[in-house]
Amino acid sequence: MAVAVICEFNPFHNGHAHLLSRARELCGGGVLAVMSGSFTQRGEAAVCSKFERAKTALENGADLVAELPVVKAVSNAQRFAGGGVQIAKSFDCVTHLAFGCETAEIRLLEAAAGSADNPRVGERVRELMKQGDYYPRAFQTAVKELCGSETASVLGSPNNILAVEYIRALKGTGIKPVPVARAGSVHDTEIRSGGIASASYVRSLLRSGRDASAYVPRVPGEITREENLERAMLYRLRTMTAGDFAALPDVGEGLENRIADAVKKYNSTEEILSAVKTKRYTLARLRRILVCALLGITEELQSKNACYVRVLGMTAAGAAMLKTCRADIITSPSKYIRGGGEYSGLLQKDIAATDAAALAYDRVKPACRDYLTKIIKQNC
Repeated sequence: MAVAVICEFNPFHNGHAHLLSRARELCGGGVLAVMSGSFTQRGEAAVCSKFERAKTALENGADLVAELPVVKAVSNAQRFAGGGVQIAKSFDCVTHLAFGCETAEIRLLEAAAGSADNPRVGERVRELMKQGDYYPRAFQTAVKELCGSETASVLGSPNNILAVEYIRALKGTGIKPVPVARAGSVHDTEIRSGGIASASYVRSLLRSGRDASAYVPRVPGEITREENLERAMLYRLRTMTAGDFAALPDVGEGLENRIADAVKKYNSTEEILSAVKTKRYTLARLRRILVCALLGITEELQSKNACYVRVLGMTAAGAAMLKTCRADIITSPSKYIRGGGEYSGLLQKDIAATDAAALAYDRVKPACRDYLTKIIKQNC
């Protein structure tokens, strides 16, 4: 028996340690963390390296850390959740999936998940989006109108939306969803309680040079800064055509032309984002589109099956969990690629993402860290 957690740990903080502790307490057995690598769903480089985040996770409750492929890590909530669940269900030992959320009442989360598959809700969402609304708000409005305010109430925060997508992705797998109420802080706010703060607040402390030690079990050695990728991003965008933008995930209905026009007119990513943004396109969605442009992640690539287990670190219990995995297990990226592994192309995107993120540090990191960094072994 084991419990999986789909996560970013950006960075790993005390709230994440609480989640892993509660997951083990509620479900028993080992803990599998399926963790985003070098880029996150926010459309930016992770605040510190995936290897450092994996090590901290192993020191604080995880038994096995596998990388969520970057093509899924920088995707919308449905694909992010689906990619993580696909990896989790490839382990015969995984019986539960735990996730942090503001609403830990499984009845409401499951009702919201069911409403997402209601044809009437889908029709109403499309109507609202034609009027200029963006998907998360259109979905919440449609659910409120057709399924009631109580069910819709859980759709007001990103963690709850992800929880709903996890439940949808788990359908038919036999894996039990286990919501864990977030402890002490509200997502994306500066509200703190004791030693727990949101990841966004911790990132703001780190990037402004303030002390974050009260909120993290380990302060990252070096951190990334979004502005350090600015010129690389602008160069990439300026080499692309409207047709290239059209091939990216979540681009349609003429958005490619808006992006192409803005790239020609403006000299910063923030100006480009401001010019392109409308009520319908959230900044998070647009940032993901730009990151996909930087990394060469097309709609075709993002929609591909990506069920492989790139091991970043493990304990002795994690090594035992690996024996129950039915997916391709990658412990040596170079060996896997030389052998012509089925997912070599997607793995190379993970490697390229790490090389791109290496440019986001104040002191640029060497390339090829995926090939040169050994698997982290904790108490093995």
